[in-house]
Amino acid sequence: MGTLKTFILLAVMTALFMGVGYVVGGTVGMAVAFVVAFCLNVFSWWNSDKIVLRMQGAREIDPASASPMIRTFANDVKKLADRAGLPPPRIYVIDTPQPNAFATGRDPHHAAVCATTGLLGMLNREEVAGVMAHELAHVRHRDTLTMTVTATIAGAIGMLANFAFFFGGRDRQGLIGTLAIMIFAPLAAGLVQMAISRSREYEADRLGAEICGNPLWLASALEKIERGARATINQPAERNPAMAHLYIANPLNGRGADNLFSTHPATANRVEALRRLASEMGVTSAPASPAARREAGPWG
Repeated sequence: MGTLKTFILLAVMTALFMGVGYVVGGTVGMAVAFVVAFCLNVFSWWNSDKIVLRMQGAREIDPASASPMIRTFANDVKKLADRAGLPPPRIYVIDTPQPNAFATGRDPHHAAVCATTGLLGMLNREEVAGVMAHELAHVRHRDTLTMTVTATIAGAIGMLANFAFFFGGRDRQGLIGTLAIMIFAPLAAGLVQMAISRSREYEADRLGAEICGNPLWLASALEKIERGARATINQPAERNPAMAHLYIANPLNGRGADNLFSTHPATANRVEALRRLASEMGVTSAPASPAARREAGPWG
């Protein structure tokens, strides 16, 4: 299903790309846009994870030379991957104070998970485990292919739509068409992002809670991430807003992004769903303090 959704998404994005090309250069522009879109689709399918990680300024960690905190984090991710029945993913870190995380990769054998330094510094070990379990749920559901390809192509459509302003027709009709594409092409790409984002977040929350064993760990983490995201700016995400849907929580909150363009369900709704799940599972223990959990593993 994930692969089918990705093919449909690529077709929709290609159509939008060709529409922008038509406004920019008529039939010739549309043909050129099709060729560019085809090449971009192929390239994105195989290299979108590398593009996303590079554009977000992520660096792969080396457990052998990393700090004790990072080594512990890497070991916990590998344990969670084993619990989820997944191969160990590559592990990346982004140097930004905003707490957040995302997963990428075209399949479980080419997956990567990424956490910000703000996430590792603000959350305790149990909460980090809940977040990483959520990201591994995306990997297991193969959401990451659709999410990552969307990020690269939507970003390209946004850039092409902006170019339309400079290369569109000079007559009144051409100018109106150019302005319409500038407004509606990025909006259409954003709507596609939202269509694939909201329901999958609830499902990844549910499966992630099952992987880590305690829905309250993720619920507590989401509340902290929400507060942290509103208080700090994620510069890599601000520079590339088309990739915001990859993150576990909206990374653009630091500048009060309009809810119309939000790619995530409301945090309060997600937390409420997780607490209901905890009740159904008979789980009542909230995450312990960082000091209390310093020596213990994330699963007791």
